[in-house]
Amino acid sequence: MSSQANQTDNFEDSGLTRLTTETKWHDERYRRSVMASLVKGVYVLKDDHRRHRQGSEALAPPWWESFNFKLMHSLMDDGDSSIFGAVYEYIPVSNNFHDLKRAPKYVVAFRGTSRKQDTVLGDILLDIGVLVNTLHRSLRFKKAAQAVRKTFSEEGASRSNIWLAGHSLCASIAMLAGKTMAKEGIFLESYLYNPPFVAAPIKLIGSMTVRRVIHGACTLFTVGLTVVLQNNEERQQSEDLFTAISPWVPNLFLHPNDVICSGYIGYFEHRERMESIGGGVLGNLATRYSWQGLFMNATFGQEYWPEEKSHLIPSACVTTSSDPRPHKLSQWFTDDSVSGPTLYRY
Repeated sequence: MSSQANQTDNFEDSGLTRLTTETKWHDERYRRSVMASLVKGVYVLKDDHRRHRQGSEALAPPWWESFNFKLMHSLMDDGDSSIFGAVYEYIPVSNNFHDLKRAPKYVVAFRGTSRKQDTVLGDILLDIGVLVNTLHRSLRFKKAAQAVRKTFSEEGASRSNIWLAGHSLCASIAMLAGKTMAKEGIFLESYLYNPPFVAAPIKLIGSMTVRRVIHGACTLFTVGLTVVLQNNEERQQSEDLFTAISPWVPNLFLHPNDVICSGYIGYFEHRERMESIGGGVLGNLATRYSWQGLFMNATFGQEYWPEEKSHLIPSACVTTSSDPRPHKLSQWFTDDSVSGPTLYRY
């Protein structure tokens, strides 16, 4: 085992050790850090399984036990036999009603893409599924959604005490699972770290003026395609869906220099800017669609290219980071580079 693996996977080397003295579930910073730790636990659990680390040699348990969670069971990919998710149960150690009321009872967490040789192919195929909007068909998502629904229905969980968490690739899985439940009126608290936004990384363009021009052009193009390709009934159905799931407000943790997730920043900022100049109708319409999805759906049909994009959501609470490692999960462990959250409601 390399020293680098030890340093990366060892809980004692993380900044999270600062949080273990007192539970503070009413503090959004504490919730963000602990949920990130549970996601990291899935990464390390996968490596423990791959390296046959068991008992005292296992490095994963401190990532959840330090915050009084118990591992109920893990989720394994049937294709490469890698662990990609875990279901945790919170075991409170105090009778503080104020704190317990805000705490989760169960957390379903998912790891992101792994570069390990035995899992990288399956993860890359799933990444492609995110890009081409077929994530909902993947066996990994189906297993994840089943675990979320089972936890909700069989463990006696309520809407307020089952939480979702995921990083990178599997933040998309967590998002789609949360969005699926939201369509049924079940709004699960969600913590999504560096979730992929499938669009050109306009946020990385240095000039704000150029970014706004591009966003404006994309909005007009999207609205134009929508008018051409959809009738009033179809557009109304889309609006009704977004309105129905808008009470679901997942927590998005984004870095403006991360090409994978930075698109969400511009996505919400542009809609807010459109509303401020009286173009809210156009902004809201563009929020529900991507011009790429409309075009591909019209070309290949909904059977092959679903019109609804899994990464497009109506509402979110966005927190950003200035860490020099834009896509690292560890940047969300502490407050060193993290800004306060901004709420966007549809």
